[in-house]
Amino acid sequence: MQYGITHLSIVPLRLEASDTSELVSQVLYGDCFKVLEQRKKWSKIRLAFDKYEGWIDNKQYVEISEEIYKQISSESPQLSADLVEYVTTQEGHLNMIPLGASLNGSLLFKHHYDGEIITGKQLKSNLISTAFMYLNAPYLWGGKTPFGIDCSGFTQMVYKLNGYKIFRDASQQATQGEALSFIEESEPGDLAFFDNNEGIITHVGIIMKDNYIIHAHGCVRVDRIDHTGIFNTERNTHTHKLRVIKRII
Repeated sequence: MQYGITHLSIVPLRLEASDTSELVSQVLYGDCFKVLEQRKKWSKIRLAFDKYEGWIDNKQYVEISEEIYKQISSESPQLSADLVEYVTTQEGHLNMIPLGASLNGSLLFKHHYDGEIITGKQLKSNLISTAFMYLNAPYLWGGKTPFGIDCSGFTQMVYKLNGYKIFRDASQQATQGEALSFIEESEPGDLAFFDNNEGIITHVGIIMKDNYIIHAHGCVRVDRIDHTGIFNTERNTHTHKLRVIKRII
């Protein structure tokens, strides 16, 4: 088994081994992973953080030993707490890193970082202030950064920055936590899930106080939520049908 870590800021994780394949997620600076299969140009990987799998270009990561992989993946994550920051390479070059990038491997790269770091579990009340750091980030299928993010990437990163692991996709996240019977039982930071006409969960957002929700839909935005679902006041219509509310923490 081989192991790797990405030394670049934002690396695409694709469904298939092709530059034109669907973007399923992103690998951020410092994320480490197992290499499940290696081809001439591409590697199929499984991320240490959430076990998510996909294909990554071989030029966009460096190989590490199993010992280093286990060490980094077992440590409490040290994450960049700024929207955009930089690490400085040995050669004095600046390498941009986004909010939520992992700094645990920076010593391995001999990179220097002077920005704000967040580590360990934070109070649940901090989830909403973290969520607002992504406000107006454009929607991007598979995205995980303030430069482009999807609904479940948004909720996963908000929780990650506060010290909690949740799965990558909305349908996976819906299997976690405790189901609530009514919106009135919810607290800011709980997750609301929404399904399509076939009953498949396709969307997730973060409950706020006073029947508001923050979610990624076109961009990261704030809308109303009721027992029917998400109500967009600009369009004067419900855009998503509520399926369940889950308390993760």
